[in-house]
Amino acid sequence: MPDRVTEAILRHLEHNGRLSNAELAAKVGLSPSACLRRVRILEQQGTIQGYHAIIARQKSPAVATIIVQITLEKQTEECLRRFESRIKECADVKECYLMTGDADYLLRVEARDMQDYERIHKEELSRMPGVVRIQSNFAIRPIVQQGKCS
Repeated sequence: MPDRVTEAILRHLEHNGRLSNAELAAKVGLSPSACLRRVRILEQQGTIQGYHAIIARQKSPAVATIIVQITLEKQTEECLRRFESRIKECADVKECYLMTGDADYLLRVEARDMQDYERIHKEELSRMPGVVRIQSNFAIRPIVQQGKCS
């Protein structure tokens, strides 16, 4: 169970992963060396898995975001393992979650346009082991992304 300082470190880094160690230390009330030590421990434990940039899609090359629900023929351990192993190889899938409810998996897919998504659907998703149903929804625009409101 993380303590208050660890929670504060995670909250600040989630909001702004580019904070310098000195800035982060000041925000959470630690010395820079103690703060750096905590951040390194969180990275080694896998709590902090990496740092990334949030791209303003309207200012970058056109990218469509598609939310895809995948249903498998059965939910055996072997069927889930085979699907999960293969979906990790699909570069167009940016996120994948094992779900409860009607669908087995929820994916966030990025494509250049409708034709690119058709390729992803035909050549990648529909060929995944055990897939019996694919439901796709195109996102209009993001409202909340990585804790930031637009």
